[in-house]
Amino acid sequence: MATPYRIQLEIYEGPLDLLLDLIRKQEIDIRDIPISRITGQYLEYLHKLEQLDIDISADFIYMAATLIYIKSKMLLPPDPQAGPEEQLDPRADLVHRLLDHEKFKNAAQMLYQKQQIEEHVWSKPDRSLYEGDAAEGEMVVSLVDLVKVFQQVLERRKEVVKIELRHEQFTVAQMMEQLRKQLVASEGGIELVAFFEACPSRHAMIVAFLAVLEMVRLQAVLLVQQQLFGEIWLRKHKMFDVVFSGGEGMEQPMKQINEQYL
Repeated sequence: MATPYRIQLEIYEGPLDLLLDLIRKQEIDIRDIPISRITGQYLEYLHKLEQLDIDISADFIYMAATLIYIKSKMLLPPDPQAGPEEQLDPRADLVHRLLDHEKFKNAAQMLYQKQQIEEHVWSKPDRSLYEGDAAEGEMVVSLVDLVKVFQQVLERRKEVVKIELRHEQFTVAQMMEQLRKQLVASEGGIELVAFFEACPSRHAMIVAFLAVLEMVRLQAVLLVQQQLFGEIWLRKHKMFDVVFSGGEGMEQPMKQINEQYL
């Protein structure tokens, strides 16, 4: 009896995960992607999915169209009459999205590993995750809870297929400033899920997640719950005003934060 033909194919959560895997396995400089080669490999993976009769999500198809568009742009000779914006590297937006996505994955993986260690080691818990100036009746939640909430919102965003030809770009510093203004305008704080869901794109959501991480690290905000398993809220930490009291003096720290995510 003949041995059945077997195909082993890696499964990816989204097109950015697939692209990152292709880039890292071949040790390619993410800022200088050989777009023709990567596009061919990406399309080859989609063809294998078709051969196995596996449904391909709209996200993967949209990314394929994006790669082909970038490839075609790079094959055209530069227009000498084009303005500065039109002469930008066609890969720039994709590179920016890949770098943001990789940083989110690294942060999520780090926090997941910390969670696994805490669940399998019987020891005195790390109270630094839970200490803060929560109001009476509130509980301060950990960064692990932040990651869980963000992953849930990100999964729901996947279910809503929205084709966007252009993505408005945000920096972490810009998102931190946006969050600061919302907290100043809101006495009771901001619901974490609502903050993430208000983001116009997955890219903006990832930047928002990184901004929240930075503000927690700076002790500018607290993550709190009014009851166990309840909604998580962002509230001003007692150090909030101190962190943002620099005015123009905050420009250099914000610049350094942006440089960390370039």
